[in-house]
Parts: sequence; structure tokens; C-alpha cells
Amino acid sequence: MKVAEVLDNLKRRFPNEPEYHQAVHEVLESIEDVYNEHPEFDKQNLIERLCIPDRIFTFRVTWVDDQGRVNTNMAYRVQHNNAIGPYKGGMRFHASVNPSILKFLAFEQTFKNALTTLPMGGGKGGSDFNPKGKSNAEIMRFCQAFMLELWRHIGPETDVPAGDIGVGGREVAYMYGMYRKLSRENTGTFTGKGIEFGGSLIRPEATGYGNIYFLMNMLKAKGINDLKGQVVAISGSGNVATYTAEKVLELGGKVVTLSDSSGYIYDPEGIDSEKLQYIFELKNIYRGRIKEYADKYGCKYVEGGRPWNEVCTIALPSATQNELNGDDAETLVKNGCFAVSEGANMPSTPEAVEVFLKNKILYAPGKAANAGGVSVSGLEMTQNSMKISWTREEVDEKLKGIMYAIHESCVKYGTESDGYVNYVKGANIAGFMKVAKAMMAQGVL
Repeated sequence: MKVAEVLDNLKRRFPNEPEYHQAVHEVLESIEDVYNEHPEFDKQNLIERLCIPDRIFTFRVTWVDDQGRVNTNMAYRVQHNNAIGPYKGGMRFHASVNPSILKFLAFEQTFKNALTTLPMGGGKGGSDFNPKGKSNAEIMRFCQAFMLELWRHIGPETDVPAGDIGVGGREVAYMYGMYRKLSRENTGTFTGKGIEFGGSLIRPEATGYGNIYFLMNMLKAKGINDLKGQVVAISGSGNVATYTAEKVLELGGKVVTLSDSSGYIYDPEGIDSEKLQYIFELKNIYRGRIKEYADKYGCKYVEGGRPWNEVCTIALPSATQNELNGDDAETLVKNGCFAVSEGANMPSTPEAVEVFLKNKILYAPGKAANAGGVSVSGLEMTQNSMKISWTREEVDEKLKGIMYAIHESCVKYGTESDGYVNYVKGANIAGFMKVAKAMMAQGVL
């Protein structure tokens, strides 16, 4: 396999999909040498089969707003690969959603899910519907209209969606309720459900907690056992960012930034537990903007900016893809940042990743570091199948074990001759080898 040839072929067949091309390039670059050590892979054209989704459903969603106007949105479900288990991946509701972004996310999800040790394939879906500013009734009507088409393509052993950007517990509940009505069954077809109807404890916290568990595994390998004295910059202010901040505070770290799509706050005194509780309420109850925090506590607010110019020792990008570029990475390293662990999906551009690896800082890519969310989704699927519920402590302990195992896999495949652990390479090779072996064992499909 030659990476350039594979990419050129994909770009010819699937033009104008830059996010998808970026994700494929990032993985293929890491696995090229390992792939070429297995001529049996090439004989079965494994790489092309792995890069191209099994299928993509595209459909129109028509719904009525509170003023009685009929609206239409585009919606998609990408079922990428199910060699090791049912398709599994979130649904994203955001104006930026398009096939390229969802193909990139589904491709990433396939390897992320393989790393978890749980039997889950990769998928992703969503719509260009923007829930911001919509009433609960409008969101309910959209979710129900969305499921009128999607319900026939998903199921507990087929494809199990969850939440993502713009899709939280409210949206999952509306979608699952419609699925249950249409399919006439109560099954673990969605994850991220409410505790009252099959959800798992600590699922909302899982991506943020898991990111910190992975970070701590990296730090412990360097002899650092807590976050005391560490200044932490976090982007985002949704579930991932806020629960990441909660765990940082628990381990003694100082959180100085959070953000949303309008800008970021910088609080040099630190966002303590009381302030963080205000952000939870601001974002989850009142659907407010992060600027309101700056107004309340009198700290710095930068409209339209990202927090990577602020001095920190640890950076945790937890908002969205490509939010941290090469210049940002250079600034972080210059300011003394020695560890970056991704809570979002591919938030660092290729140029940023190159800077991190060149400077040999601790850098954990999203497919490893933010796998906690889908890991607990997998645990939710298990609880649903067994018709049982685990305690918060049981789920948390299992999550810690999964994140430790992912870290060990990255170390196994990513340790270089000088002892530096290239977690990008390690995660990509570990995830790829598991999926590749499963596909080889099952024949040409």
C-alpha cells in the first residue's frame, strides 16, 4: 500500500470531502508500514474496503415549527464497519453537518470502538438541523420526524446511535420514544438514554472522565500521580468539557478556560466547583452563553476566540473538530504546555499534531482519549441486554479499566526507539489491527 495512491483514488471517487480525506490520511500514514508487513491484507484489498463505508442512508426530514411553518432538513446515517459488532456512534445536530464530516466521524469511530475492547463497530449520523433557539416542542417534532425514516435501519444488534454535538439526553429521549412506538419494542437501540428507561449511570460524565483517566495514565508513566499545580485550559462548555473540568478539580488541577461557539472565558483565579456548578446550570438548564460567566465573575472574555493563547501546562480540546491549528500548537508549546489530551473528535489539525509530535509532548488523540463515552455506551448496551443495572461505582471502575487497557495498547504499538510514546501511531495501529483481523477472518464481504 502507498498512502498517496490510496488517497488520490479516494479523492477522485469522493471529491469535495476534505474532513473525510483528512481522517483517512491521518490513519493510513500511521499504519502504512504495519499494513505492508501483511501481504494477505493487500491481496484482499483490505484498505479500500476499510476506508469506504458499508452504506450511507440519506433522507429529508420535514417538520413543523411553532409558527406552523413547514421546514426541511437533510439527515444521514453512515454505517461504516461492523466487523467486530453492531454499528455504534452518535448523532450530531448542527448546521455544519454534511456527508464528509459524518464519514470522517464514522471512520474514526470504527477504530475508537475497536480500542475499547468491547464488541462495537463504527457508525455516525445526524442532520443539519440546529437545535439552538428551538423550543422543546420543535425539537420533539423534529426528532420524531427524523425517526420516521431512520427507525427501520437501526436496532440493538444492527446499529445503536447515541448523542453528539447538539444531541443530549433530551434529544435521545425524543428519538428513542419514537423508535419504541414504531418498532413496538423496548431494547437497547439507543445509548445515552435516561436512567428511568434503560440508561447507564455516569454516561453523561463518561467522555470527560475517560479523557482524564487516559491523561492520568500518560502522566503516571512520567511519575506524575495527580494534577496538583497543573494549569489546565479546556475548550467547550457542554457535557464533555464540564465533566472534564469536574474531574480535573477533583484531582487538584486548576481550570482556567472554557468556551462555546461565541468565544471563551479566561479566569486566572480558576474555575472552582461553585463556579463550575453555575456553568452546568447556565448551559444545561438556561441554555445560556459562556459570556454570562464573565459578566457574573468579572473575568476576561474573548469573543470569537479560542483559549489556546492562554498560559497552561495541560490543554484539553473538548469542543469540535479542527479547533486547534498549527499556530495554536506552537503557542501552547512555547507557553510551557507539556500534555494535550483530546476530549473532542479530531480537534487538532494535522499541522497541530505535527507540532506536538515534533516537540515530543504527551499527546493523546481523540480516538484513544475520548473513548470513555462510547465505552460506557457499550456498558449501557450490556446492561440493557442483561436487563440489569450497575452502580455508579461499578461503571466507573469498568471505565477506568477500559481507559487503562486503551493506554496499554497505545504504548504497545506506539513506543519509538528513543522511548517516546507516539500515541497517534499506537492508537491507529491497535485499532486497525483488531478490525483488519476480524475482516480477514470473515472473508470477502
